[in-house]
Amino acid sequence: MSINSRTPQEYEVLTGGGAESAEMAKRGLSRRRVLRLAVGAGLALVGAEATYGALTMLYPNLAGQFGSVITLQDKSKYPAGQQNEFALGQKGVFYEQAAKSYIIHLAPGPGTVFLLSGSKLTDQQAAENWVKDSDGTYWIALYQVCVHLGCKYPFRDDCKSFKCPCHGSHYNVDGEYLDGPAPRSTDRFEMSFQGGNVSVNTGKLNQHVERPDAQTRILQPPGIQCAAQ
Repeated sequence: MSINSRTPQEYEVLTGGGAESAEMAKRGLSRRRVLRLAVGAGLALVGAEATYGALTMLYPNLAGQFGSVITLQDKSKYPAGQQNEFALGQKGVFYEQAAKSYIIHLAPGPGTVFLLSGSKLTDQQAAENWVKDSDGTYWIALYQVCVHLGCKYPFRDDCKSFKCPCHGSHYNVDGEYLDGPAPRSTDRFEMSFQGGNVSVNTGKLNQHVERPDAQTRILQPPGIQCAAQ
């Protein structure tokens, strides 16, 4: 009888082990070799987990964390408002912690005064990451960090604008610089729509919107004195 024709039961008698040991012996696998294979597989698994963890830290888009594309709520959860109607969390301006952003949804109308028109308006909106929706409203995702010294700036319902509590940097509803020590307008993220949901690419930050002048300012300033709080 050739060695490979023995049954598991015969190997059980010959090796003094159970059917599992007999089957391994039939296949030419020693316990030492099986142990080496198991240890190797375990080390490979640990290595894979460590690699994934490192990649997640370096490239958060692998895990859907801040620094990646973050899908937020349905567009209907962010009612549009004209510039003079903005109220945080109610109309026109909404804060989203996951994206560390203010979601702006601006409606045209008599309460929204554009200072530019034609190609000047559309070109400047593109440079400042405005997104025009199919219903004629506009969207912007403003990063929550003040460009002066990195404080988190709030929206002030009483001022219809953003006012940093640290040093008084002041921004319009679209993030454009109004006054204060900030060197430029607020930074903003790329945004789009995914199946009806608002999507913010927190890995794509526009840090190049300079202080506006008469040729580049999009919206009329609110015209309200905004005292420090």
